[in-house]
Amino acid sequence: MLDTVRLRVFLYAAESLNFSEAARQLNLTQPTVSHHIKLLEQDVGVALFERSGPTLRLTEAGRLLLPRARKLLHEMSSTEHLMSSLDSEIAGELRIACSTTTGKYILPQFAARFHQRHPAVNTVILSCTPEHVVPHLLLKEADVGVVNYDACGGDYECQPFFTDHIILIVPANHPFVGRDYIDASELLTTPHIIRESTSGTRRVLLAELGKHEIALEDMNIFLELGNAEAIVKTVEAGFGVSFVSHLAANWALRLGTVIEVPVAGFDLRRKNYMIRRRMGTSHRRIDAFWGFIHHPDNADLLQLAEG
Repeated sequence: MLDTVRLRVFLYAAESLNFSEAARQLNLTQPTVSHHIKLLEQDVGVALFERSGPTLRLTEAGRLLLPRARKLLHEMSSTEHLMSSLDSEIAGELRIACSTTTGKYILPQFAARFHQRHPAVNTVILSCTPEHVVPHLLLKEADVGVVNYDACGGDYECQPFFTDHIILIVPANHPFVGRDYIDASELLTTPHIIRESTSGTRRVLLAELGKHEIALEDMNIFLELGNAEAIVKTVEAGFGVSFVSHLAANWALRLGTVIEVPVAGFDLRRKNYMIRRRMGTSHRRIDAFWGFIHHPDNADLLQLAEG
């Protein structure tokens, strides 16, 4: 088995190509560095450096060993860190990039419950547009993201979070109220409020309208808003109808100030995912939250989200 101390000395010597400089960086003497290199060469059975006067170069074996030495020492350090942290408290800041309206409704409750279990973890929920979630993760500005599209694969892994239901809401005095359902063609006859072009709700709605051969241009859209709560308030005030997340409209539905009206043949569901970078090393607070989402104690929050 290769000695990690000798590998560490080799790494410094290989990167500086100077035993004296490696000795300075490691706070060792130059003869000690030379001795460790000699012992490592005996361990592997080949020369790792070519010495020609003051010039030091890696042999082919040395060039092959260098990236492996880096990896071995990194994995050893990560393992030691993980083992030493098992007895310590999970702590630190957890940053979540959220691009979905529904995620913003239930994530604070997940964060609050997670804090009760791990009081030393503070959570920051970053509001952003869907196209900015992955960059936040890439730049390590966020540890976890919530998106309404499947981003699994490559450098990222994801898990299903919940399925959001999008519904048509109308004012309490609207002519559609009291009917079991309306036909898709009737959507053309009433003023609509719609989400902005980057919204997942709008994307799902466009796909469903297309199945019924209805284009957005066919509808009477008089207002575009980038905020679900503002849309619900505008519908509540009697200015039009809109397709929104059930969770976003839940408070107004309970009050009876807006009414859900089914549309025949419409199936508006949007899957939400939790995403994170594939990690070479374990980060306990991220791992803990990743597993916490689908803990049985949180079944009520997921049920609330799915309506």
